[in-house]
Amino acid sequence: MKKILVLFAVAALFSACSTKGGSYEVPAPEDVVMYQVNPRNYAPEKSFNEVRKHIDKIQELGTNVVWFMPICEIGQDAKSVKSPYCVKNYTGVNPEFGTIDEFKALVDDIHSRGMAVIIDWVANHTSWDNQWIFDNPEWYTHNEEGQIISPAGTGWNDVADLNFDNPEMCQAMIDAMKFWVEEVGIDGFRCDAADYVPYEY
Repeated sequence: MKKILVLFAVAALFSACSTKGGSYEVPAPEDVVMYQVNPRNYAPEKSFNEVRKHIDKIQELGTNVVWFMPICEIGQDAKSVKSPYCVKNYTGVNPEFGTIDEFKALVDDIHSRGMAVIIDWVANHTSWDNQWIFDNPEWYTHNEEGQIISPAGTGWNDVADLNFDNPEMCQAMIDAMKFWVEEVGIDGFRCDAADYVPYEY
């Protein structure tokens, strides 16, 4: 069955899905038993492969949705604090965790055990060395002097605030999210800083 891209705060999209390992049901919100994975806690490097070793134990807890904290490539410039919420590339994985193919294999393994997969999505802001800043500075919020700024009133100085009034940026964000659903096979998103992103989006 074709998947549908759905944004939500804490749960997954709700549909029947198929994968290489067979079919699985994404649970309704009231039936979600979620296990959060912070890849850095599993191994200092190649943690996607380390998580794969523990899938059976995660399932034994009664889990039916596995939620990964941010896995995208993170900023490396001087302003960055190397936070996983400081996204440099929306369609690339943080190399300390492994490769995109290793994450795809992990998603397939989780699906084969009847569990769904969601990832943290950081839509409100990017790192200062995200290519969008150099190619499309108009996609960001500017101050009166024309400088790109961090999200107002947050103190999040390691990130640059995105401008959701720009339709091209919004479409680029949607395209990036579709990549994770259509190409990687995840089932949905936990949306970080959701109250900062316009409801219309």
